[in-house]
Amino acid sequence: MTVSTLSSIPQIEKILQQAFISPYIERLSRPVVTDIVREQVQAYKKKHLRDPEGVPFSLEQLYHYIEQACWLVNRQRLQRVINGTGVIVHTNLGRSPIDAELWQSVTEVNTHYNNLEIDLATGKRGKRKGMLQQLMQYLVKGEDTLVVNNNASSIYLMLHELAKGKEVIVSRGEQIQIGGGFRIPDILALSGAKLVEVGTTNITTTQDYLDAVTENTAMVLLVHTSNFKIRGFTESPDVKELAQALPEHVILAVDQGSGTTTESMPDEPTVASYIQAGADLVCFSGDKILGGPQAGLVTGKQPLIKQLEKNPMMRAFRPSRIVYSLLEELVVRKLNQLESGQGVAESKNTQPEAVLEQRAQQLAEGFGEQLQVVRSEMTVGGGSLPDQNDPSWSVEISPENGRYKRSAEKLLEVMRNWPLAVIGVIKHDKVQLNMATISDSEIPYLRGQLAEVLQ
Repeated sequence: MTVSTLSSIPQIEKILQQAFISPYIERLSRPVVTDIVREQVQAYKKKHLRDPEGVPFSLEQLYHYIEQACWLVNRQRLQRVINGTGVIVHTNLGRSPIDAELWQSVTEVNTHYNNLEIDLATGKRGKRKGMLQQLMQYLVKGEDTLVVNNNASSIYLMLHELAKGKEVIVSRGEQIQIGGGFRIPDILALSGAKLVEVGTTNITTTQDYLDAVTENTAMVLLVHTSNFKIRGFTESPDVKELAQALPEHVILAVDQGSGTTTESMPDEPTVASYIQAGADLVCFSGDKILGGPQAGLVTGKQPLIKQLEKNPMMRAFRPSRIVYSLLEELVVRKLNQLESGQGVAESKNTQPEAVLEQRAQQLAEGFGEQLQVVRSEMTVGGGSLPDQNDPSWSVEISPENGRYKRSAEKLLEVMRNWPLAVIGVIKHDKVQLNMATISDSEIPYLRGQLAEVLQ
């Protein structure tokens, strides 16, 4: 290949006018695609200058490289996927999907000006809470509630404002680490509070907490263990007993974690149950069982909430109008006991087994031995009910019966690269799609894509 041959490559602007480029400009932006094209052209030229006797020059091949590079970048964009894992609140897949009806109901308030920080009664500057404070009183019985951008922020804010330079008592069995390296001891140190450990990994009593209290104790922090459970010879304090026994100067704060309010979740105490037992503050996630947007909510005694709101970090932690409007509408729907206020964890966790089996049969129909309907298990996920699995049904795909005979991992990769990506799991060296997290409307798409791969 000669330099003159390479000079026949069109100018960048001409390449950008090719029909296959147009969808990527729409998805990725013209500057991003321009850089991709330029990089691929330069790489192509260097490759063939190094090996002029190699593969003959092909403009079609260059365009293939460009399209492949654009496609790879496009896969990085946030996009819808089909969850076939059986994990309902899946941290890697966006936790709880927001109900479509709920999302649509707040479109107008978010696409126009709104009263985010103006009091319509007085015309003066108002606060971002809107009706949320009042609504949360009915939902979880807290005197007041504030919202931050996630539950980790809730914990940090409580510790930084109410316990900086003082002692915080935490059970050894609750000094947890959750995803992303968030550790309770580290967050206490960062907030300026001093960790005081009590009890053992499996047993911590009310007396253990009381024996550790000093004049410099600011808080007892009870932490949701999130992604594990300790079973067997265990003991933890009764929250009501502990609340009544603690001295007046010690705040009882609870990281409830999962956001359980009106939902039926065995072994998962509700936010309201902690408030009614005497906890001063309870914090929890908005995008787990609650079924809302990513948010951290702190509810409880009004004087403490007001104090938290004055912390300088609140301006950094406060969420947007989108979060407030979604939470406000969600709580209204929960209080009205509407289906759109249930949250995905409640709606999917209560699906009858017969429905899941029927869905699996619908997906597998006509594929013969390539797709098998098998019993499986589903879980709530998201740090809620970590060791509880419920019966489910799955469709099992045998790679040896299709185009990808050697590897279930290869089949999973292919499924992730479909136009609408599908996330499955591998069980016994076979790919499984769990019907607990797949909707009826997704079945036709799955059948069409599997037909191309397997038949």
